[in-house]
Amino acid sequence: MEHLSKIIEKVRLWFFAAVLLMATVFVSQAQKFGYVDSEYILKKIPAYTSAQEQLEKLSKQYQQDIDAKYKVVQDLFAKYQAEKVLLTEEIRQKRENDIITKEKEVKELQKNHFSPEGTLGKKREELLKPVQDKVFKAITDFANEGGYAIIFDVSNNPNVVFNNPKYDLSDKILEKLGFK
Repeated sequence: MEHLSKIIEKVRLWFFAAVLLMATVFVSQAQKFGYVDSEYILKKIPAYTSAQEQLEKLSKQYQQDIDAKYKVVQDLFAKYQAEKVLLTEEIRQKRENDIITKEKEVKELQKNHFSPEGTLGKKREELLKPVQDKVFKAITDFANEGGYAIIFDVSNNPNVVFNNPKYDLSDKILEKLGFK
């Protein structure tokens, strides 16, 4: 008897799952779907492209500074290698420590500039996040106003094999933002 009740319980669960699946299919057929290419949208916004240019310029400045400091370390090391045989153990140790210290300083500077929490990361957050937030809000508002169930972002998505341009909402989002 207990075995029969377990079978009945499993049948009920399968029946419930099937009904739920059919309901989901019927509901999803009535829902609207679309996609955007956020990268395309962002590239059409002058504030974003300007911010990207500023970040690129700043990144190049930081990299030039770091490269110059690494060059100093390399020159010190080359000079040390050339003079090493002539130096006393005490002077060799001091020079090695100086080179190691300078190299650590350059690596720390590089980390301070280029890590996600570094100056470049903070500047990126400061310049790009407001524009990205506006785009996200425009997409959300558009979805809510238009009754969309889902809007996908296809930028940099290697899993998207095909997107029908008919469902591309990118230009509509740009219009909502005031751009053509």
